[in-house]
Amino acid sequence: MFRTVLKVGVVAAILSLASVAFAQQGAAPATQPVPFVNQPAVQQPAPAAAQPAAPAPATTAQTPSAEPAPAAAEAAPAPAKPAPQVPRELSPWSMFLTADIVVKVVMIGLAFASLMTWTIFIAKTIELSIAKGKLKSSLRKVEEARSLAEAQIALGKKRGVLSAFLAEAMHEARLSASAGIASDTGIKERAASSFAEISRAEARRIRTGMSLLATVGATSPFVGLFGTVWGIMNSFIGISRSQTTNLAVVAPGIAEALLATAIGLVAAIPAVIIYNHFARDTKSYLELVNRASGAAARLLSRDLDRTGGVIHSRAAE
Repeated sequence: MFRTVLKVGVVAAILSLASVAFAQQGAAPATQPVPFVNQPAVQQPAPAAAQPAAPAPATTAQTPSAEPAPAAAEAAPAPAKPAPQVPRELSPWSMFLTADIVVKVVMIGLAFASLMTWTIFIAKTIELSIAKGKLKSSLRKVEEARSLAEAQIALGKKRGVLSAFLAEAMHEARLSASAGIASDTGIKERAASSFAEISRAEARRIRTGMSLLATVGATSPFVGLFGTVWGIMNSFIGISRSQTTNLAVVAPGIAEALLATAIGLVAAIPAVIIYNHFARDTKSYLELVNRASGAAARLLSRDLDRTGGVIHSRAAE
């Protein structure tokens, strides 16, 4: 089940990244800044300055032609100062769209790692809940069993780690009986070795995905810091090219760079918390596995201590 949920999470992550790419292509023209705020107000005085020059031909016969020239010269507008640019929107989405390609890759990678973290959280929560419920139910069913055979009958066709312990104990008893080995101590030791292998295999299975959580929690802050360093480096390069230290010029690039660190922390902090949570839950589940191993070992010892070698005669049959 865990692998199925993990595959679903990977597919969802790929589809989300594809939608981000399409959204970026559609939203790119809308992010171009408007060059001037007061551009219509600068264009309005031009028609007003041209109005006194219109009746000039009618008044040339009455007044000297030298008088309108200074008026026209005085009416000529001085070179207008460039109006301040409209400040660029600094929302997280707009900062992502306008960021450098390296910073974008870092942000997308961290977002994907965060998505995988929450996918593992959901999958492992479901898996551990089901595994604990099944094992506790199996332990309750074999509490009153007096032999391995009764325990297997009580469990029926239900498969699980306790069923594996019981089957391994019966298998070792049959092999020892067919080989003519009557040493109960040797049978118990070999069965305990088999139980240890089953426990280790169950521990590896239940810890699947936790290494990814540890990796995300340990490396995400540094990956985000790399994106921040790269973005700030590009901001300083832009300062040297524009030859200005105006904060309005360099602030957007620095904000985009710091966004990478923020995303890195968003990916790392939940990963560490979830890893510690599953470390505790996994430990409690493995304690139940040890209880199941002890229950199977007690049933095997009880069968071996019976008078008349019941387990050996049944195995021989």
